[in-house]
Amino acid sequence: MAIHKEGYKILIFGLFILILLNIIAGILLNDKVLIKWIFGIGSLMMYIFLLFFFRLPIRQLEPDPGLVYSPADGKVVVIEETEEKEYFKDLRLQVSIFMSPFNMHSNRYPVSGRIKYVGYHPGHYLVAWHPKSSTENERHSVVYRKNGKEILIKQIAGAVAKRIVNYLQAGQQVKQSDEMGFIKFGSRVDILLPLDAKINVKIGDKPQGGVTVIAEW
Repeated sequence: MAIHKEGYKILIFGLFILILLNIIAGILLNDKVLIKWIFGIGSLMMYIFLLFFFRLPIRQLEPDPGLVYSPADGKVVVIEETEEKEYFKDLRLQVSIFMSPFNMHSNRYPVSGRIKYVGYHPGHYLVAWHPKSSTENERHSVVYRKNGKEILIKQIAGAVAKRIVNYLQAGQQVKQSDEMGFIKFGSRVDILLPLDAKINVKIGDKPQGGVTVIAEW
């Protein structure tokens, strides 16, 4: 287990702020020992949560060209046929995974292949489980191409998550289950698959990024 590089600045800045606040509280609450202890314990719990949020478990997997692995940890909230209007402009199978602040937020490549398309779209910050969040929220879209087939992954910001990190560019060759990016503080990932893909999860399942098989194609 390690700490994700996207968390370094926040953890250092957060530690400095919490220490400073506890020093100020110690001065102002000099004779109120119980309140100082409550404040200190609360600060410690907050920092432990930040460490937990930016955790990066070590996951190794042998690539399999016939499988689509989950790009994220979370909960499956949508499985449906939908019209994809950004890139394919046709019907696709959509699987959506909601990530709460308690999930690991590093995103993984669902397949090996070449990056065909990368697109960033500014937008709103609706709650991530809202149906319109897929098309109206801030999002980062990536199309992967392998053996003539393509899938699209959307990293979608939510009401709390307002920082999407994506490391990709068009033409890049990637390896299944390696890291593709990070979304900070709760969000959603959509997977747009060909209609003939076999879905291996159901609503309510809790997949792990780079580990759980979402579909076969």
